[in-house]
Amino acid sequence: HARSAIFSGFRALGLYSNHLAHVVRFHKKHREFYLVAAVGKSFHTYNVSNALVEDITCLAADRMLVYAAHGKTVEAFAKNKEVVHTYPGHSADVHLLLPFGDHLISVDRDNAVIVWDVESEEEYLRISFDKVSFEVSAIMHPSTYLNKILLGSSQGGLQLWNIKSNKLLFTFSGWGSAVTVLQQTPAVDVVGVGLASGHVVIHNIKFDETLMKFQQDWGPVTALAFRTDGHPIMAAGSPVGHIGLWDLEEKKLVGQMRDAHSTAIAGLTFLLSEPLLITNGADNAIRVWIFDTAGGEGRLLRSRLGHGAPPTKILHHGQNGQQVLSAGQDGTLQSFSTIHEKFNKSLGHGSINKKKSKKKGLKYDAMKLPAITTFASECARQSDWDGIVACHRGFLIATTWNYQKGSMGAYKLEPKRFDRNRALNVYATAVDVSSCGNFVVVGLSSGHIDMYNIQSGIHRGYYGEEKAHDGPVRGVALDGLNQLTLSAGGDRLLKIWKFKSFKLLHTVGLEASPASILYHRDSGMLSIALDDFTLNIVDIETKRIVRKFLGHRSQINDMTFSPDGRWLISASMDCTVRTWDLPSGCLVDCFLLDAAAVSLTMSPTGNFLASSHVDDLGIYLWSNNTLCDLVSLRPLPADYEPAVVTLPGTYDDDDEELEEDMDTAEMSVYVSPEQLDQHLVTLSLLPDSRWKNLLNLDVIKVHNNVFLPSKVVNLGVLAQKSQFYLRLEDALISNNYSEPLRVLKELGPSAIDTELRSLAPDMGGDVAVMQSFLKLISSMLDSKRDFDLAQAYLALFLKLHLRLISQEPRLMQEATQVSARLEESWIGMQTLFNQSLCLLQYIKSALL
Repeated sequence: HARSAIFSGFRALGLYSNHLAHVVRFHKKHREFYLVAAVGKSFHTYNVSNALVEDITCLAADRMLVYAAHGKTVEAFAKNKEVVHTYPGHSADVHLLLPFGDHLISVDRDNAVIVWDVESEEEYLRISFDKVSFEVSAIMHPSTYLNKILLGSSQGGLQLWNIKSNKLLFTFSGWGSAVTVLQQTPAVDVVGVGLASGHVVIHNIKFDETLMKFQQDWGPVTALAFRTDGHPIMAAGSPVGHIGLWDLEEKKLVGQMRDAHSTAIAGLTFLLSEPLLITNGADNAIRVWIFDTAGGEGRLLRSRLGHGAPPTKILHHGQNGQQVLSAGQDGTLQSFSTIHEKFNKSLGHGSINKKKSKKKGLKYDAMKLPAITTFASECARQSDWDGIVACHRGFLIATTWNYQKGSMGAYKLEPKRFDRNRALNVYATAVDVSSCGNFVVVGLSSGHIDMYNIQSGIHRGYYGEEKAHDGPVRGVALDGLNQLTLSAGGDRLLKIWKFKSFKLLHTVGLEASPASILYHRDSGMLSIALDDFTLNIVDIETKRIVRKFLGHRSQINDMTFSPDGRWLISASMDCTVRTWDLPSGCLVDCFLLDAAAVSLTMSPTGNFLASSHVDDLGIYLWSNNTLCDLVSLRPLPADYEPAVVTLPGTYDDDDEELEEDMDTAEMSVYVSPEQLDQHLVTLSLLPDSRWKNLLNLDVIKVHNNVFLPSKVVNLGVLAQKSQFYLRLEDALISNNYSEPLRVLKELGPSAIDTELRSLAPDMGGDVAVMQSFLKLISSMLDSKRDFDLAQAYLALFLKLHLRLISQEPRLMQEATQVSARLEESWIGMQTLFNQSLCLLQYIKSALL
């Protein structure tokens, strides 16, 4: 098994909150509040923690540490990143945590309460309760009550314990309903108790006296918070997402914040001495509300929200690769920034009539549009008019959206042919926007394809005499120059149309019904995912299927091209993500996920692949390793079994696997031999300075004489024989020229010049040794190695001794043989050069 060679998990986008209550911490040094919220296996403090092995089941925090429970284990994090303490000891899942000075109290589902010493990680105390009579459901520390904790139960009773002496101090009989929340009020001795019946009881625990009682109509109390900025207001959360505001002096309901969240309110916190309320819920949203009007309800100040239901389609918007547009099953269209969350924006929920929707409130709105199934975006004219067009589930009308305004656009694109007859059950299935940002083409389930102008919303025409396809349209695409429109239908046909005249140019038959299509405008390649789980690549220039990819074992959900059009990346319900190399026609990468990817999009800059998954609210970024590392991509065998890769942001760091991966990466590094093949001409690895200027040495010496005057002395017969000279003499007998060549390779340009000059008889040399040098050049040409050195050495030798060679028959004969070898080598080289240049020219001008 191997992990992906190309992609490695980077981080998750669009995850903010789940069903667990948030925690607020105050940092004394920074004088700031920090919010901690759980997201699956990680928690966010607007700085992501390291992932735990399981989903977090409970969160708590004190001044220094954040405590997270997962399964039966509790871990303490410092600086939001590193685990500094671990508390194993529970035999069931932990569901309640309370930091208590130097101690931590944890409660599990088996009803065991353990008090831990934070630093030593040892059990200080363990209290076990009988589940039938007292099942712990809430826990708190009453303010100023030294060493005491108050426990609430599912049976409705409360107990006050001294955990230092391990004594039960008092039992409160309760109010006949399970305790869901315990919260300290700003007054000492007074506690707010939330019940499953929807009652909120304000109780004095010193005198066991109920001061007041409120009833909310929206089910059990899920959270309580009290204002501490001088206003006696209590906020109570409910399972339907409403928040009730109660005046504790007037003892009445003073406000309702309806639909603060679309799911149950998980956590409520009023910031200390500030009119700010923080809320979170399982709808993946964290909101901050400000109370800046007298006796009024909270006004939304800021929020961090992702999709409340899994994304259905994601797409990069713009050319910088910094925004990912995402349409979710919750009906919203959102933009997530890959740079920073502050650049995120929500384009809102689709509506038939925005003005009426605002008046009614979206939750009960009959005009609310169904979720977006697919959309197309273009930013060329987004400053002037709408640049995004979307199709909705089971809905005929295609809607426009404006990225810059962050809202739904001006037009509803609907063909007149159906005369607004909504009973026909015809709906929009495919859409594409032209690269100029002026036109949009929409395909329908009836087989019709219509063109509209985005600026005006006017219908400009349709393709085909009556309709474009006999089955539903599965995909439409426009080329980059507004010349062609491509469409694929349930009739197993790919059709190529003239964009402006709507005339049919060509039809390509497909082996199976297409599921979707994707066009890469720069390369002219069209990818078609078929219902038989295969992928076909059509070259639009030649109008032929040029590649067929087999390997997926289930429905292909989405596809994306790399920016250069070299790779096609596909995701399937078989939980694999596969990367196909178009030029070679091979599968080069494959990895397996726990949850199938429903949508994929590759950044226009090529640095990230983004994916969204079945039953997952997040968008996950995968970094492209080939941009910063040497990755050797080889065709994967047909029986290749990919390894499961964990989603980024929830990554379980396994050192052993990483080490194993590093070993295999090192093994796969290719070490080039000195000569690939005996028939191939090979150059030396010597730097150019050692041989390139041998012919120009005279000029260099003349220049150098200006600074360093020198005089060449001819020693003649007194000259001592050099190493190189002696090796050449030996080679005449042995006919092995590897040694003289080794010596020559070690010399610098001036030394080589001196050695070659000294071969002449008038410099103390000999004609036989000169002949040996020519034999050395012949042997280099025969071996086809160090071709550049052979040329340089021979050129200098001829320059120095040309006259002498012409006068000596032996040297003349040897030089003729060298010349023949040289010509033979060069003609072979020139033929190969011409072939390569011809092939390169063809590849540049031709498509796949």
